[in-house]
This record gives sequence, C-alpha cells and structure tokens, in this order.
Amino acid sequence: QVHLEESGGGLVQAGGSTRLSCVASGRTFEVYTMSWFRLAPGKEREFVAAADWRGTETYYADSVKGRFTASRNSAKNEVYLQMNNLGPEDTAVYYCAQNRRAYTDGPPTVADVYWGRGTQVTISS
Repeated sequence: QVHLEESGGGLVQAGGSTRLSCVASGRTFEVYTMSWFRLAPGKEREFVAAADWRGTETYYADSVKGRFTASRNSAKNEVYLQMNNLGPEDTAVYYCAQNRRAYTDGPPTVADVYWGRGTQVTISS
C-alpha cells in the first residue's frame, strides 16, 4: 500500500522561499516517478513538478519554471520541492504524488498517480 506523507509549507511572505518534503513507503521507491501537484481555491488540481524514476530528468509546469526545483533522494525514499520567489498565485494545497506504474517517463497527469494528503502553502502579500 502506497503511503505518501508531506511536510513543510505553511505561511510564507511573497518573494520568499520554502521547501516541501515527502517521504514515500509501501513500494520500491526507485522505480517510480515522483511529482508534486497543487490545488488552489476555485481551480482544478494541477501538475507542478516531477522528478523521474531514473533521477536524471525533471519536469515543470510553465508557471513555476525557474522558481521551483524538484529533487529526490532514493536512499531516503524522499522527494522535495524547493520553491523560490513565491507569489500569491502559489497559494495552494500541495500534494506529493507517486506514479501508479513503474518505469514511466514524462510528467504525469492526475489520473496517473497516487496522492498524499497534502500540505498547505499560503503566500502573504
């Protein structure tokens, strides 16, 4: 059974930075692409960033390119999202996600993943 637990987030000032972490358990971590999605009020859940199962490729939504960095540590079964230059538009619940299928490439869609419970990130202006 896949279990994903996020940590980090909270209240951050506009222009600031924060890092989210997620620890995964229940399956062999190294063979699954790990990603982050977010859900903002009044919007649909959207893809944010992913670190592929090889640990060599990362993928980003256009809205976060150059500001967010996804990374993973397979020795710790963890994935991270470093978020810089945050703005009010980044306010959302951020979800850690793991691909349902192993050895898959490319950014996942909402149908492709298992979810964590999410962690709130609120940007104050």
